[in-house]
Amino acid sequence: MEENIPINISNRENVGARGCCGNSNPIIGRAGAEQKCAKLATYDWLSKIPLPANTARFDCVEVRFKNNHKDFFKVPAGLAVHTGDIVAVEASPGHDIGIVTLTGETARLQMLRKGVNPAKEDLRKLYRKAKQADVDKWLVAISHEHDALYKTRVAALKLGLKMKVNDVEYQGDDTKAIFFYTAEDRVDFRELIKILADELKIRIEMRQIGMRQEASRLGGIGSCGRELCCSTWISGFHSVSTASARIQQLSPNPQKLAGQCSKLKCCLNYEVEAYSDALKSFPDENVVLKTRQGDVLLQKIDVFAGTMWFGYKGKEHEMFALTVARVKEVIAMNKAGKIPEKIEDFTIKQDKKPPIGLVVASEDLRRFDKKK
Repeated sequence: MEENIPINISNRENVGARGCCGNSNPIIGRAGAEQKCAKLATYDWLSKIPLPANTARFDCVEVRFKNNHKDFFKVPAGLAVHTGDIVAVEASPGHDIGIVTLTGETARLQMLRKGVNPAKEDLRKLYRKAKQADVDKWLVAISHEHDALYKTRVAALKLGLKMKVNDVEYQGDDTKAIFFYTAEDRVDFRELIKILADELKIRIEMRQIGMRQEASRLGGIGSCGRELCCSTWISGFHSVSTASARIQQLSPNPQKLAGQCSKLKCCLNYEVEAYSDALKSFPDENVVLKTRQGDVLLQKIDVFAGTMWFGYKGKEHEMFALTVARVKEVIAMNKAGKIPEKIEDFTIKQDKKPPIGLVVASEDLRRFDKKK
């Protein structure tokens, strides 16, 4: 039986992006490294459910590295790994250190969801559970990332390169560093690599990513007040168009529709299907209602209230609310050759109530105070 040796992590602040929670306990053992604060955090909900009889445990696991960087690895026979274990895995070249996030059937389902077939693809190997010496070297490598990122940005600025270096990830054996950058055009960074190789004494790899991938890696707070969806749970990006905003009757204001990545917000796609289904029962947006007072044009729609707002041509600022059924009734009358007198005869009758602010202003605010 393999002995479970606790791993001591002296500086947890550096491994926060790797999925280690910054609590006061510096020991990571069989319970594993907590990933409550990690990007794209997962929960192994099948970990405590026993396998059926005569069923072998799935021999692949999911391992996370820095930020949203995850990959699948093949576990050698006889090695038992659990969620949260710090492991040494195959890299090119050398080895890397990561944290196991999914094992067993949960890892198999995750691979199926991401279209990874372990039988056809040549997965890299998981070597062993990390030893204390591996973790110490890993921490040293991580501690170099901040200075390396600063030096790279300064060097790129001096060379006049039109690129934004936004993140760096050191390999666990401290032999390689991957620099992630965004740029609008192709960048010739050969001179930059020479400078970095001389200063950092390490193998350099430059990897270009998109604006959305940058936001996913770095994280942040969205306009809704929550953490960015792309750094917490979205694992794949889908195209977002202004048609989604138009279907949901949103203002076509680029500043309001754009997220931190300066692209259209991913959340514009969340409810677009519900709006599309609801709009199927609505008349065409280009419909023109004929009345003796003049033509009436559509101004706006309240999808979930089932209300359409119309205004006379040339007097669009004066709007009248009609239910979908009443609009269809006017359309049917127009098709039959009947022209109603005015659109006001079909509007929703609303009770006129004084604004709430006027009611409060007219009352004594001390009326709620308890009398002694």
